Amino acid sequence: MPPTVRERVRAEFTAEITAAARRQLAEVGAAGLSLRAVARELGVASSALYRYFAGRDELLTRLIVDGYDGLGSAAEAADDPAAPAYERWMAVCRAVRAWARAHPHEYALLYGSPVPGYRAPRDTVPAASRVGLVMGRVLGDAARVGLLPEPAGVPRDPTLVSDDAVRVLGGEHPALDDTVRVRALLAWSSLYGTISFELFGHFVGTVEDADRFAEAAMGELAGLLGLRSQPPTG
Repeated sequence: MPPTVRERVRAEFTAEITAAARRQLAEVGAAGLSLRAVARELGVASSALYRYFAGRDELLTRLIVDGYDGLGSAAEAADDPAAPAYERWMAVCRAVRAWARAHPHEYALLYGSPVPGYRAPRDTVPAASRVGLVMGRVLGDAARVGLLPEPAGVPRDPTLVSDDAVRVLGGEHPALDDTVRVRALLAWSSLYGTISFELFGHFVGTVEDADRFAEAAMGELAGLLGLRSQPPTG
């Protein structure tokens, strides 16, 4: 059933609100975001926005979910299951970095300083897991075709990596033991750490060529997981 006029109007104005809120992020940061400022930019009474968002925290949650979804979509679009595992990993990492560079303020909302007084609800978890699921799929597929090193035989320790993380990071497979899962979480977090250092200026005076450094770092992380570049044929 097509949406009603009222539903279309609501969806359009909600999009206007979130677009204005993203502009506010760029100007004042997440901590300075307020419904009153968004309403002022849109030229409406602040009371009108409360029919769409109960308060600043609900608006922040919407921006966070939208951000995670945008990042997740970029990672998913970059992954070609028919490609070699190393190339899949590199493509996903490049897509994550490209999205972050194109949306620095949204990236800062997701992975920058916590917003004082805000606590993200569980509603954000599915969207936040999308990049991890893509990376886990690459790792799981590599394990199932025998591309990962022989497992070290480390017994499962449920206090080290959660059951939810096991499902995200490729699922159950003999080649995916706790050692590999720890490395996968390290690679995942290191990717974000490298991107954050670049975006927030922490590589100034240290890294001369950000693109070359990012490529090298992504390749090293792939090697940590046991994913190797294939030599050219012919």
